[in-house]
Amino acid sequence: MASEFPKDIGQPPVGGGGMVGRIQRLILKPKDEWTAIDADPMAVQGILMGWVAPLAAIGPAARLIQGQVFPMSVFGITWRPPLIGAIVTAVLTWALAIASTYVWALIIDALAPSFGGTKNQISALKAAAFSGTAAWICGIFGILPFLGILAILGLYSIYLFWVGGPMLMKVPQDKAPGFIIVSIIVGAVAMIVAGMIAFAIGGAMFAMTPNAFGPAGGGSITVGGTTLDTSKLDDAAAKIQAASSSMEASVKGGNGAVKAVDPGTLQNLLPSSISGWNRTSVENQGGAAAGIGGSNARAEFQSGDQSFSLSVTDTGVLGNIATLGGALATSSNKQTATGYEKSEMQGGNMVEEKWDNQSKSGSYSVLVASRFSVEASGSAPSIDTLKSAVASVNLGQLQSMAK
Repeated sequence: MASEFPKDIGQPPVGGGGMVGRIQRLILKPKDEWTAIDADPMAVQGILMGWVAPLAAIGPAARLIQGQVFPMSVFGITWRPPLIGAIVTAVLTWALAIASTYVWALIIDALAPSFGGTKNQISALKAAAFSGTAAWICGIFGILPFLGILAILGLYSIYLFWVGGPMLMKVPQDKAPGFIIVSIIVGAVAMIVAGMIAFAIGGAMFAMTPNAFGPAGGGSITVGGTTLDTSKLDDAAAKIQAASSSMEASVKGGNGAVKAVDPGTLQNLLPSSISGWNRTSVENQGGAAAGIGGSNARAEFQSGDQSFSLSVTDTGVLGNIATLGGALATSSNKQTATGYEKSEMQGGNMVEEKWDNQSKSGSYSVLVASRFSVEASGSAPSIDTLKSAVASVNLGQLQSMAK
């Protein structure tokens, strides 16, 4: 489908004035400018790199500067984020903003026919990209702590989508409100998830250890107890690209789409009993939105005054987010006053383990094939009990389900 579109953004914006002029017209006269945008020939690369990329960089850059020049100060204690961690967070936030805009466009395109509209990939990407203009520009207020409240002006982007979204997707006026509300809710979730990923990964950089970076082009990076194998960056890029293709297929419902396993099937994988423990309850649930679905089965086990839950979750196409950690062979190890936390790759699966000796509680989880999460969490005599509970689930069967 992509070959049907022009390779660049095409003619200058209708009315001239470049990006600044288009921004002014979009803010001041949105209805007229949306008509011009609809008529303006564009391509995916031109929209993402020529419009989204520079505007989406404003907020992350402003917050990076704010954190270094105007550090956080509370009760006389001043904290300035380590520069490397702040840069990583800024870059990830920017990159994920671009990615989430594209994903939101796919969802808008998939939703349009359900509300009487017309599927059009370029129109959907225009709607997602240009409606975000106000929010991205208001990101500049993040440069000064006392101006942060003004970022609320970015909500004008909701109005921009209200005006332009139905117009570009040819949604009838009587069905426009439903289309707008559903699209905005899904878009907001995409942005929130993108932000959480960026801060989760960037946050690991905030505890920089001396000599963290190895030789350029290979080796490993150890940051705050987390180790990344940099020699596997190419593998990570390939897996992320595959994940993007899978997500697009799932949204569109085409070949390669990932369909969540029936929750009843997952429930059948849970043991009816575990030695010394009684199963007190079991439940399952599943659902999907815009072609992206998931399912879960969960059981509770009890022995005396201790209890834990054992769950199997099919994260569907969204589980591909974990391919980044898997491809880079991420590992971490943290000791606490009363226990520990660690994560590592074992047999191609990401394993996370937490235990507190004082409360005799913790969790043990395995992410199988970057899709199925099996987790035992609660109180037990030792972490070995939780490990045994996870082992009672047939992980090999889940591996085969992912193919």
